[in-house]
Amino acid sequence: MIENMEEKGSNSHVKRQKGGMITMPFIFSNEVCEKLAVVGFNTNMISYLTTQLHMPLTKAANTLTNFGGTGSLTPLIGAFVADAYAGRFWTITIASIIYQIGMICLTISAILPKLRPPPCEGEQVCQEANKGQVAILYVSLLLAAIGSGGIRPCVVAFGADQFDETDPKQATKTWKYFNWYYFVMGAAILVAVTVLVYIQDNIGWGWGLGIPTFAMFLSIIAFLIGYPLYRNLDPAGSPFTRLLQVCVAAFRKRKLTMVTDPKLLYENEELDAAISLGGKLLHTKHMKFLDKAAIVTEGDDLKSPNLWRLNTVHRVEELKSVIRMGPIWASGILLITAYAQQSTFSLQQAKSMDRHVTKSFQIPAGSMSVFTIVSMLSTIALYDRLLIPFTRKFTGLDRGITFLHRMGIGFVISVFATLVAGLVEVKRKQAAAAHGLVDKPHTIIPISVFWLVPQYSLHGIAEAFMSIGHLEFFYDQAPESMRSTATALFWTAISVGNYFSTFLVTLVHKFSAGPNGSNWLPDNNLNKGKLEYFYWLITLLQVANLIYYIFCAKMYTFKPIQVHNKGSDSSEEEGVELGNKV
Repeated sequence: MIENMEEKGSNSHVKRQKGGMITMPFIFSNEVCEKLAVVGFNTNMISYLTTQLHMPLTKAANTLTNFGGTGSLTPLIGAFVADAYAGRFWTITIASIIYQIGMICLTISAILPKLRPPPCEGEQVCQEANKGQVAILYVSLLLAAIGSGGIRPCVVAFGADQFDETDPKQATKTWKYFNWYYFVMGAAILVAVTVLVYIQDNIGWGWGLGIPTFAMFLSIIAFLIGYPLYRNLDPAGSPFTRLLQVCVAAFRKRKLTMVTDPKLLYENEELDAAISLGGKLLHTKHMKFLDKAAIVTEGDDLKSPNLWRLNTVHRVEELKSVIRMGPIWASGILLITAYAQQSTFSLQQAKSMDRHVTKSFQIPAGSMSVFTIVSMLSTIALYDRLLIPFTRKFTGLDRGITFLHRMGIGFVISVFATLVAGLVEVKRKQAAAAHGLVDKPHTIIPISVFWLVPQYSLHGIAEAFMSIGHLEFFYDQAPESMRSTATALFWTAISVGNYFSTFLVTLVHKFSAGPNGSNWLPDNNLNKGKLEYFYWLITLLQVANLIYYIFCAKMYTFKPIQVHNKGSDSSEEEGVELGNKV
């Protein structure tokens, strides 16, 4: 579908075709190449840090989670730039180039022997990377984090922007887009965790990092080619400034008596035109102290107000919407903490187990996440084709179930994922003890790596429910002028989840240390640790988090918006409906 978008000039109306389904191949091509690069860059990095740079396990794990945390925190900056100044298209383009530079630096360091410590064999003590070699690594990771900060919050929102939510014929395509987006992303990740990880483990890190670097270059080209077709929404000014203006205005008028009728609060459709293209936010009864920012006093200029003293109801409701999303945002942190263990301790489990499929072929440890991706893709397909049509009959909702219910299902499944992970670790250690391998951390334990499949698969199913529901929630419930910023909140939850993982690992490693050198999370020999206790600790935290989420979901109030419908088959004037999208 190609959408007719009306560009409004001061004295003329120019119609041009932009957006719609025709833009999806370019956006998805960018996403496929970008994910090949990012996942190929990250998936097996724990092996690169431990086998090539010879970092201790806990230091390597914390380096990765810190990088993941930073890479998921920078989207707040990227989203701010996109929403306030540059727009999503140029933010994605420039950020992709920065990411490309970071990947080139890391690839060069993997190719040149002088940029990494000498190799070691057998049980000999390995020389850890020196400060200069680690500095190159950190610069590369920092550039990648900055680049991802511009890509992550914008590409999802930019794709959804191609569909006009005020047009009934396109409105349902927006939430379907999130399923398509995640499916395409998952397919690209599947290639990365199989083909690229195999190349890294068996051919070399030069090729293993060089291919993702070239894929990133292709992603930039693919994205730029589609420029003439995109529906580009102009930036509407700094969203953070608007939120701050409401806070300051409400504080200045804190001593005023609240008006008896909300209709007396300040409205200015002309002032809000650029930030309410899809509809005007309506007044809600919650957080009444913020409504004082919209009380008109004698000194206020109604035609050109000082926004640090007087704000419209729409702008006040923007702030309320962001505040209401906060508790739901926080609930996603622990799921990411649980998920993060797949690329650290679960991968180390896999490296110690028998990974042979045939006598001559064994699965690379970094490719175990293929089971996460396959289960996620299968769940998305079944959800879209079976679950939605089935539940639609009972709920009457086009999307089958609300995104809050979808997220809740993901939380429940994630609890079982870490519970099962602990039970499998007990089984792995029993096999090590039975074969006298407890003191031989580099010897493969004769127990099949497929014992890890349930925990990887459950994490994939949980992500199909939770992560897509989380994205839908942020895009749908955020004020339209802040959608890049709202999508950044999704990545910020991932950031905090990774940082919390680092914090939790550090605490457990410190306080579980025994006088005889024992530790739940030992640096060099997982067979002597108590990794199952760590998994069960995360399970208990997730149970508490689930209870918290249920409470927040029941208390949540959906944003009320006045929507103008664009019915193409109707000759009547635009109708107005009150919509709470769930």
